[in-house]
Amino acid sequence: MSARTPRWLLIFALVLAVATGCEAVPVDRWDTGGRGGTGGESPAQTADAKVQLRNLSVTKTGSMRGYSRDRFPHWRTTGDNCNVRDEVLKRDGTKVKFSGCNVVAGTWKSIYDGRILDSPTKVDIDHVVPLANAWRSGASGWTDDKRADFANDLRRPQLVAVSRTSNRAKGDQDPSTWKPSPAGNRCEYARDWIAVKSYWKLSVTKAEKAALTDMLQRC
Repeated sequence: MSARTPRWLLIFALVLAVATGCEAVPVDRWDTGGRGGTGGESPAQTADAKVQLRNLSVTKTGSMRGYSRDRFPHWRTTGDNCNVRDEVLKRDGTKVKFSGCNVVAGTWKSIYDGRILDSPTKVDIDHVVPLANAWRSGASGWTDDKRADFANDLRRPQLVAVSRTSNRAKGDQDPSTWKPSPAGNRCEYARDWIAVKSYWKLSVTKAEKAALTDMLQRC
């Protein structure tokens, strides 16, 4: 629905969704895999990403001095013996089954390499902007509480279910040295990376910005 959709129609759509048991699907998702998606590229989102990228601070790679994953406490509890990892598994999977609120079964498509994962034990929850990269690009000056907010951020496109193999291959690399193997996912990957760095006011390197610019030009 557009911004000009009458308010009564929006309310009617919401009531209908509740009555039929449907859930609203966020549109800021990957084009493939279990995160939903609109089934096509978004010129408007790409244009916004280009503006955000231009506004990011460009600096040299920061120091890793003092870094530890423990400085980014995760995963936070979300109630009823569940945590942020469970929330991502629930969001990104299909035919997800639970024991209480813990995810015990389902299917996930790894957006980094296209692999189909048939058990939650085979799934890694990756930080799109790695914790070490965030440390080098500004997070070293944050409090541990702010770093925890970053590491558990479910509101931005920062957390995603992927295969262990692709997660380890990516490590703490930025888009100048690593990209998803399905070329069709690289545009959204670039937009998500930029959205996270823009919100959290993290810097980029010259090589990183060049790679992101190239990826957006191919959208």
